[in-house]
Amino acid sequence: MLKLDGFFTSGWDFNETQQDLKNRYQMVNIGILLSGGGLIYGIVGNYVRDIHGFIPIETSLLFMNIIMFFALREYRHFFEFFATTMTLQYTFLFLFLIYVGEPTDLKHLWIFTYPIILLYFQKTIHAVYWLIFVLLMLIIAPLQSFIEIKYTMYQVTYISFVLVIISIIIYFYQKKIDEARSTIIEQQNMLRNFNSELEKQVKDKTTELTKLNESLELKVEQKLEELRSKDQILEAQSKQAVMGEMISMIAHQWRQPLSTITLQIANLQFKQLLGHNRSGEDIDEALSNISDTIVYLSDTIDDFQTYFHPDKEMQSIEIHDLLQRALNFAMSRVSDRGIKISISRSEDIEVKTYINELVQVVLNILNNAIDAHNEVKKRDSFISISAKKVGERVFIYIEDNAGGIESENLPHLFEPYFSTKGKNGTGLGLYMSQMIIEKQFGGEIGVETSRDGSLFIIKIPKNIA
Repeated sequence: MLKLDGFFTSGWDFNETQQDLKNRYQMVNIGILLSGGGLIYGIVGNYVRDIHGFIPIETSLLFMNIIMFFALREYRHFFEFFATTMTLQYTFLFLFLIYVGEPTDLKHLWIFTYPIILLYFQKTIHAVYWLIFVLLMLIIAPLQSFIEIKYTMYQVTYISFVLVIISIIIYFYQKKIDEARSTIIEQQNMLRNFNSELEKQVKDKTTELTKLNESLELKVEQKLEELRSKDQILEAQSKQAVMGEMISMIAHQWRQPLSTITLQIANLQFKQLLGHNRSGEDIDEALSNISDTIVYLSDTIDDFQTYFHPDKEMQSIEIHDLLQRALNFAMSRVSDRGIKISISRSEDIEVKTYINELVQVVLNILNNAIDAHNEVKKRDSFISISAKKVGERVFIYIEDNAGGIESENLPHLFEPYFSTKGKNGTGLGLYMSQMIIEKQFGGEIGVETSRDGSLFIIKIPKNIA
């Protein structure tokens, strides 16, 4: 299939810094095609009217256009020569309209397209030379005695004046377009470099996070302090600020999975210290849990790397299966602490959503509920999870009986860096959860609290558009 863009650029490729040359190629090709069409029309018209004097000239010019049209596709270094040849043709044509035309037939109006041809066929300095030449030929026209000119000195002077005005207007218009194009290219390059630097920063931070061990808590605090300092510098650049928050969220989300891995290993070591035999089933179960956690960590990084990409992939999943996936990561924290976590399932609800992000939101709320239970230490501690379909939306309910949220803390619950856990909390979990639900899902997240406990309600579309 013929590609018009490649057709009018003679099949050559141009980079971002060669847009001016690309535009000139396009205009020369268009000029060749238009003048060729005009020449064919003139040849046929002169033949029909039995005016044979111009046919050889028009045929020669048409043949020259055909040669240039194909030569442009073979010899790129001859472009300036061909552009000059086309400029010469049009210069001759416009001067011919003045020297042999009648003022009453208004054909001289075509000469006002000459500045456009000059600016696209020639470089600016060369265009000025051509324009001066044409103006001189116009002024000389009524003064010379070789050809009888029908235009008066006043008429050619007026035409020259208008031609200069139009040339100035078109020049500054083209200059503004070139400046805008240069600005766009510069901003694109800056954005590309900025994105590359951000990707490098994310990869560097990810590599550091994977190496955290028993001193994870201390290292996370150090990284969070660094990120807080960076946030003060990056406030003027919203996209980079969001990227800093994403890195902080990765650190926050990785703490529990890495602790889960450490706990699995510690359990095996503890059994060995007690002299208990570690069965193959125990080892297989521990390795399976560790493997699942590592896969989750990898998926989390992949998900956050494409966090604001519009083409991020959505997947279909049954909502209770998704909730179970989040619960699996939290079970190791409650297995020996007497906290009962249950999922109520009354009907299957299929959703099309960003699975990892929704798992992270649910896991954030579960972790907060578990932390709250660890503080109050009630005997009948429970966390209840359920979901139901309401029209085209799905409501997810996460309820606990850990004593509720203090009234003075409630207004600040979703603010960044607000935490009631002291140095053990980053204050980013609920903030990022709200960002994900509202900005990515187009949903809502809210909380109801009393002296008995808290109820978080997540409202998301059943199918994200």
